[in-house]
Amino acid sequence: MKKLFSSIYQYFNKFLVKGNARTVLAKKNIIGSILIKGGSIAVSLVMVPLTIDYVNPTRYGIWLALSSIVGWFSFFNVGMTHGLRNKFAEARTKGDKEAARMYISTTYAVLTIVFTAVWLVFLIVNPFLDWVEILNASSEMRMELSILAIIIFTYFCMQFVLKIINTLVTADQAPAKASLINFLGQIISLLVIVVLVYTTEGSLINLGLALCIAPIAVLILANFFFFKTDYKEFKPSIKYVNLSQSKNLFSLGLIFFIIQIASLIQYQTSNIIIAQSFGPYEVTTYNVVYKYFNVLGMGFGIFLTPFWSASTDAFFKNDINWIKKATIKYLQIGVLFVLGGVIMLFISDTVYRVWLKGQVDIDFTLSLWGLLFFTSFMFASIFVNFLNGISALKIQFWASLISPLVFIGSAYLLIDYYGMGVHALFISSLIASFNGIIIAPLQYYLIIYKKKKGIWIR
Repeated sequence: MKKLFSSIYQYFNKFLVKGNARTVLAKKNIIGSILIKGGSIAVSLVMVPLTIDYVNPTRYGIWLALSSIVGWFSFFNVGMTHGLRNKFAEARTKGDKEAARMYISTTYAVLTIVFTAVWLVFLIVNPFLDWVEILNASSEMRMELSILAIIIFTYFCMQFVLKIINTLVTADQAPAKASLINFLGQIISLLVIVVLVYTTEGSLINLGLALCIAPIAVLILANFFFFKTDYKEFKPSIKYVNLSQSKNLFSLGLIFFIIQIASLIQYQTSNIIIAQSFGPYEVTTYNVVYKYFNVLGMGFGIFLTPFWSASTDAFFKNDINWIKKATIKYLQIGVLFVLGGVIMLFISDTVYRVWLKGQVDIDFTLSLWGLLFFTSFMFASIFVNFLNGISALKIQFWASLISPLVFIGSAYLLIDYYGMGVHALFISSLIASFNGIIIAPLQYYLIIYKKKKGIWIR
């Protein structure tokens, strides 16, 4: 047995160090991300029943609803951190440390100004917001909900500034470290909630403080740690703030913002269309299938995350062969995930019955189209991540302006004219994903194999 474990260890050790530095780094981060995100999922699963038991199901639902509403303010970020991710990776690849530090300092300055202003406006407006009416809660919770809203909103504003460090670590091709920062925050929150369960009565304010303070504390420590060690030479400084350069970050970030909005509209309107056309029950069936097969998307995402910043590095170093090989490997990994998805499809009925305790009936056709959608999603994400990494966003930007209209139009056409069921939403999603499925692979081919420039590289 000892010999077997030794052989396995030697095999993985050789596997990890095989390839160039960029490939080795990606492998280590993928393995690290699998372990860390696996732990993160486990903590999330444990935390749900624990928090429900602490505050009761109704109050936990209020917490989730309020967090979702406040979460919409994340759009004030306008994708600026995505702009920083590309600009920082590009500057480091070129060895331009001055530019890298300027981009970092400017991002911290601009986001601090923006979110401080947003936070102050919220403090002024909050007393006039009737959270009891908004959340359909008991009137006796009015003061508690107002305080909780301030706690959650303060947390969101602070994290958007402090999470810049996660962007830098990810841009530096070390997404596992970024995942570790989030995981440590979750662990501490879980421990605090365990203490609260045994020492206090259920309180939404205590829950809010437990789930908000711990991640913020970890992010503050992470900022101090990384800017004292790995990124000491890039430490933010007022003298490096160049607001005129923020235009470069905002222009790139704004494009990412529009693209994200298009995806959000598509996902959010799905539930509305289903509720209007088929009723609330079918909203549940659609979302169950979506979450079930999204396991494929999340799993594939762990492998794909390093590709974005690695593409930036490889492209600006003109290491085209690495990009070609990496793309082929990701396509091969995608095939394995699709095979796993086929297995998931054929056992889906059993999984739904056990998972949902027989409370929801889901048609096989809906599951089939769910698998087809996430298969196309994984395929498209390979090429979209590459294009994001080299900031070739112009075509994707214009497509994102059209795709929500295509989605909504095709959904109503398939439902009202052709009489299709809920699976029409997955079909419409496939149609609206024309950029990722068709244009992005073509754009990748023209850039990498045909050396095309012009609109393709913008």
